Amino acid sequence: MAGIYTFADVGKKFADMGEHLEIFKNINLIVEEGEALAVVGASGSGKSTLLHLMGALDTPSSGHVLFDGRDMAGMNRNEKAFFRNKTLGFVFQFHHLLPEFSALENVAMPAVIGGARPADALPEAVTLLEQMGLGERTNSKTSTLSGGERQRVAIARAVFLRPRVLLADEPTGNLDESAGARAGTLLRELNREHNMTLVVVTHNRDLAAGMDRVMELKAGKLQQQEWV
Repeated sequence: MAGIYTFADVGKKFADMGEHLEIFKNINLIVEEGEALAVVGASGSGKSTLLHLMGALDTPSSGHVLFDGRDMAGMNRNEKAFFRNKTLGFVFQFHHLLPEFSALENVAMPAVIGGARPADALPEAVTLLEQMGLGERTNSKTSTLSGGERQRVAIARAVFLRPRVLLADEPTGNLDESAGARAGTLLRELNREHNMTLVVVTHNRDLAAGMDRVMELKAGKLQQQEWV
């Protein structure tokens, strides 16, 4: 497998009351195409920041983050927007669904925003929701769905355009144990079925253990975790 992401001596600092707060330093990491990677660590360790760098939502303070060999810092604003829309899918702890729209409309939204006709996008969205066990909830407003159902809708929305990379930030954080397990299984199935690179940051030990590899962010360093 060829590396899809390469972190080369990456560091990140934030300004905090006139001082620089160092989140991490000298991070070196290669994420393989089609790999399922979990990043664990305490709250505030920088897990979400690492994910934001992968998603072109932030830039490193030092070092380089490469995607397919290209330094992402060299992307202009339009290139980053295109990259996020066409190459990435995002799943967050807070699903960010639009409550006034149905599950079906939420899933198809990325395609419609990208210029697809609703008549073309909606049938495929129905198929995807059926695969996720939500066939009877396609026309339900997301405000009426359970937490687990909403998260499955959010996952369906994230993968609707068949992105090469799926980035998930605490995807089971607001779910009970049973719903969280189902969401984790679904993410792994999508990773395997579509060879979709999956990067998950999580506190959920069981979710992390289901990935190909687990890395831990601790004291600004990224290291292999061997407990899986």
